[in-house]
Amino acid sequence: MTVRGATILITGGTGSFGNRVAKHLLKHKPAQIRIYSRDEKKQWEMKRAFPQFRYIIGDVRDSDRLAEAIQGVDYVFHAAALKQVPSCESYPFEAVKTNIIGSQNVCEVARYNRIRCMVALSTDKAVKPVNAMGISKAMMEKIVCSQNQFGGQTTFSCVRYGNVMGSRGSVIPLFRDQIRKDSPLTLTVPEMTRFLMTLDQSVDLVLHAMTQARGGEVFVRKAPACTVQALAEAMRSKYSPHGARHPIKVVGIRPGEKLHEVLVNEYEMQRVTEQPDYYAIHPEYRVPKRLTPKPLGEEYTSANTRRLERSEDIQALLEAMGEVESYI
Repeated sequence: MTVRGATILITGGTGSFGNRVAKHLLKHKPAQIRIYSRDEKKQWEMKRAFPQFRYIIGDVRDSDRLAEAIQGVDYVFHAAALKQVPSCESYPFEAVKTNIIGSQNVCEVARYNRIRCMVALSTDKAVKPVNAMGISKAMMEKIVCSQNQFGGQTTFSCVRYGNVMGSRGSVIPLFRDQIRKDSPLTLTVPEMTRFLMTLDQSVDLVLHAMTQARGGEVFVRKAPACTVQALAEAMRSKYSPHGARHPIKVVGIRPGEKLHEVLVNEYEMQRVTEQPDYYAIHPEYRVPKRLTPKPLGEEYTSANTRRLERSEDIQALLEAMGEVESYI
């Protein structure tokens, strides 16, 4: 598959991922990129940087509006979601309406219009979910990955991320803001671990899924991890005028928050194929004959991946990360 000369729709296109993937796709000379989102302010801001895109105000909860937006589209990247854990804990049915019903709407209009490929963005929180956001994203994965078991012209797949550095859901913009305000860095618990993936690597994963999916897979990109304590220490050393003297405050785990991120659970590990940088989790209705053998009970988590402990190594990734999204 190639995006050259193609028309692409990005739901939730004004978010961290949408901005970065749209910028990357320009290099491949698509016919048109459509940014679909419900936030007119973010669209206005994005339009100043990318006036060549087509901007469409709409909500994935509105299937009629989606049907209008998808006319003539070749590829859909589905990034629209409610993804803040605390707000989804307070208003779980809002997460249902956007992350579950909204995703079903996107799948239905994509199938009806026979687009070539749809890739949906998911999260580690969908694996063994303990919060409303994770439960809703787990159902989103089930909805998207079920689409190809009955055939059809559209290839549906998902990608699953851990912590994407510098995105609005990452702690990094919060730490940068706290350093700027000369406030203590607020940690949950020091031993909590998080994957470290740049936004450019997240875009790479989506393009990998687009070109490799047969239908129904969940793709995971391997990434290093560190403790939040190590991340805070690396950031205060790099960004704070006080260096190692900048205070750190432990505030405890928030409701619905995990100690470690899990990207592939022990059940999924029994139907994966592995490449040097990726896992492909195959759907139960299409398991390939040749899998990558894994011991029973093995998982892929931020606790057992390659661990970054030296501040210099974490700071190198911070350099590669580029600009962070505003926390405010």
